[in-house]
Amino acid sequence: MERPELPSKQLHAFVVLAEELHFGHAAARLGIAQPPLSQQIRRLEDKVGHALFTRGPGRVSLTPAGSELLPAARRALTDLADGLAAARAVGSGRAGRLRIGFAASLALTILPGLLRSFRHHYPGVHLDIHEMTTAPQIAALHDKTIDIGLLREPPADETELGFRTVLSEPFVAVLPSTHPLATQRTVQLAQLADSPFVLLPRSVGPSLHDQIIGLCSAAGFTPQIVQHAVEWQTVCALVETGLGVSLAPASIRRIRLKGVAFRRIEPGTARTRVAVAWREDDQNPLVTRLLATISQDAPNSTPNRSPG
Repeated sequence: MERPELPSKQLHAFVVLAEELHFGHAAARLGIAQPPLSQQIRRLEDKVGHALFTRGPGRVSLTPAGSELLPAARRALTDLADGLAAARAVGSGRAGRLRIGFAASLALTILPGLLRSFRHHYPGVHLDIHEMTTAPQIAALHDKTIDIGLLREPPADETELGFRTVLSEPFVAVLPSTHPLATQRTVQLAQLADSPFVLLPRSVGPSLHDQIIGLCSAAGFTPQIVQHAVEWQTVCALVETGLGVSLAPASIRRIRLKGVAFRRIEPGTARTRVAVAWREDDQNPLVTRLLATISQDAPNSTPNRSPG
């Protein structure tokens, strides 16, 4: 198919003249003199190869060719205007699609409020949400299958991604309600030395896993891990069965299981970080918009590296 070369300026002039059927009125509506309007119509007729208007003293009317072209010209101008508006909306960060990875436990803390706030300010943006642990989020950011990550304990050796801490929280002991230590308000970490542990595998969150192992090591023991589980809710469910105990971020207390007790630990100085992550070279304005929303919702967030 031959590609038509019909400038939008000429199509616009044609549509206005077809609506006014008067060169003087159409020229005034277009904000130009009558001779330039006549020239634009002549050029368009040359491209079409047929007259689009019949011209007579004091009257103008569409030819059959002009009547056939008019609806297509209107559609083309409407499509172009819609396309320009959509491109400007995406370019300014008011529309488009933003792909977000998030750690499941964040649905218990910052995620709902963040998404509500962002959708309120940018209703034209489609949010594509993916539940993922830390290591898969890092890989997805590198593979460009997500644009933003919300994760726990970002890796310290990552150079291509930017991170900003948005939340830190203490750890708690997760115990079966029948465990002898469940009767205490606070658990000394060393008291867990003889208990089997249920933990997330290191492969899904190396930094968090190592931090938990480090806490146990500082308390004088190496945890005996009898079961791994990828999600914290599964960890808690396995603890409820009596399979073992665990250490988890304090927000996990919002998982309500009758057979599970959550207790403060001593020493209680260690905290786990939640960070937002993005590609340093990402030019997507929606990424900047979301980072700004996070800064507003969490004004005490700490940038490890700033975007831009």
